[in-house]
Amino acid sequence: MKIDIISLFPDFIQAFYQHSIIGRAVASGVIDLDVTNPRQFTYDRHRMVDDTIYGGGQGMLMKAAPLFTAVEVVRRSVEKRRIIFMGPTGCPFTQQKARELATYDQLILVCGHYEGVDYRVETELVDEVISIGDYVLTGGEIPAMVVTDAVVRMIPGVLGTHASATDDSFYTSLLECPQYTKPSIFRQWAVPDVLCNGDHKKIASWRRQASLQRTAMLRPDLLIHASLTPQERLWLSSEKEEIE
Repeated sequence: MKIDIISLFPDFIQAFYQHSIIGRAVASGVIDLDVTNPRQFTYDRHRMVDDTIYGGGQGMLMKAAPLFTAVEVVRRSVEKRRIIFMGPTGCPFTQQKARELATYDQLILVCGHYEGVDYRVETELVDEVISIGDYVLTGGEIPAMVVTDAVVRMIPGVLGTHASATDDSFYTSLLECPQYTKPSIFRQWAVPDVLCNGDHKKIASWRRQASLQRTAMLRPDLLIHASLTPQERLWLSSEKEEIE
């Protein structure tokens, strides 16, 4: 997969590309990540990428032309490509969206800055707008990195095993079960006995039940979309009654 980020702060993005799972995926050639500065596609003396707002208003908007040109330069002739603007007006980013985006051959993530971007970027250049939450950030760089990280994890070969991604919280609309490592007893807190007995069938059953219970307690809204057996739904109902 090819991922291009359009950003006024390429150094910020490039540092992200060099570390941890993302860095290893780039080094192994599983993914190809690049960042392009739209400022290089300005031709005035001061390399201005922003301007005042028509009709008045505070702040400055990023101009359409540098962003359009940057996208057109990095755009490849591939079968599946998605151009995304990172902005607060977009649809909330979810694990389901990450799985969907991982099926594309190229993603182009456009980062705004200043007061925002010329609206024609949203309506004429990109395929969709994505938001990572109902709060305001200085620019689109952090959201672009969030999307990149979540999407890259879904690509086969990036993690040690593909099961590592499918076991993550939200992949199946359930939170991940509690997990432990050595020592088996830390201070007065012990690892559940079932995880130490080597019976993989019992361990799998415990993990599933713990995942359901944790989701019901912390994020019950996720259960609406979870794939549950009738027995699991009955058990959750009894758990809910006990809590209430």
